[in-house]
Amino acid sequence: MAKGKLVIFSAPSGSGKSTLVNFLMQQGLSFGFSVSATSRPPRGAERDGVEYFFFTEKEFRKKIAANEFVEYEEVYPGRFYGTLKSQVEAQLERQNILFDVDVVGGCNLKKYYADRALFIFVQAPSIEVLRQRLVGRGDTSPEEIEKRLSKAAEEMTYARYADTVIINDKLDEAKERLLIVVKDFLAK
Repeated sequence: MAKGKLVIFSAPSGSGKSTLVNFLMQQGLSFGFSVSATSRPPRGAERDGVEYFFFTEKEFRKKIAANEFVEYEEVYPGRFYGTLKSQVEAQLERQNILFDVDVVGGCNLKKYYADRALFIFVQAPSIEVLRQRLVGRGDTSPEEIEKRLSKAAEEMTYARYADTVIINDKLDEAKERLLIVVKDFLAK
């Protein structure tokens, strides 16, 4: 049996999840980062196998049919995200893993790995704050922002399935709480 533990982050788009994940990665806790697979094209300087494993929709569907994912989700029509079983199992042999996945994926990973996983849900203080953050990114169209906000309202209902909910209102407080929760989990 693999010896590592899993820390799973899920959140609506714009909640500040990536900021908290990056903070945790810099705390010297010996985490590897799980690289998810997606059928979306790379953004900016993203590289295959680093930020994501990038597949076409057709390739992704073939991997689903071959049962190669621990979890996957069609987040938007034709837009898949998932976690490859082979990658997770190999990595757990060497280290603890951080996951940055959508809320359904987070629930599925927690269910699959049970007590070996800590499921953290990151939440913005309000939908209006989410809107401001998404607009502030400058890389998302107004139509896409509205789509994400609509989805965010639904995603927030998944917070009840998490082991811990961190409301990212004051970043320093969110970081402090996150560090305490993760260190406690790893010490068990």
